[in-house]
Amino acid sequence: MSIENKVVVITGASSGIGEATAKLLAQKGAKVVLGARREERLRSLVQEIQANGGQAVYRVTDVTVSADNQALVDLAKSEFGKVDVIFLNAGIMPSSPVSALAIDDWENTIDINLKGVMYGVAAVMPEFTKERSGQIITTSSIAGINSYPNAGIYGATKFAVRNLMEVIRMESAQEGTNIRTATLYPAAISTELLSSVTNEEALKFLNPLYDEFGITPDSIARVVAFAIDQPEDVNVSEFTIYPTKQG
Repeated sequence: MSIENKVVVITGASSGIGEATAKLLAQKGAKVVLGARREERLRSLVQEIQANGGQAVYRVTDVTVSADNQALVDLAKSEFGKVDVIFLNAGIMPSSPVSALAIDDWENTIDINLKGVMYGVAAVMPEFTKERSGQIITTSSIAGINSYPNAGIYGATKFAVRNLMEVIRMESAQEGTNIRTATLYPAAISTELLSSVTNEEALKFLNPLYDEFGITPDSIARVVAFAIDQPEDVNVSEFTIYPTKQG
């Protein structure tokens, strides 16, 4: 199934994995609908894509607000007539020991990493159910598979996303709605994610790790493109992506 002319909604699109994915899919002929909180970055990205012959629109989007997610999906339908794929990519990683009781960070992490995905699913599910087709892709984390110190709350949200996506896949098969799912589990990817880490002890571990092993977001973008490009009757549901040299 070709990526060309597919309408793809992307959250967390203003930098990192979202930005790289938007550029790659647009190059391959997709029509991309971009959401994030930073308007200037979104505007610049859309202008770049359009200057290179691609099709893109954006809307300032806070994924923690259900109505914002719905408005982004509605924009895709009004501009391009449909939605084929939603890539729920927005996320933060304010790591710290549970004993630090960084409750404000916990709340933000749950709101963005988990509720943001749930609201995105809610926005697109009626359309996919009606059309009996569609694809939901999420960015979980290697911390959604394995448990790590300093990542108790972050990992909990990513484990939850993993479960949610698998249940959606199973229920879609039972209901005959043909909704495909794909969950990404990146390890050390060089993005702005570390900027959300506020705990100094956690940074002492994470900064050297990412400096040594981090690979570019383009690596994840290629996996997203691969998942979208599969035939409609094929669901490739999970991708664990490590830098080759990371143990």
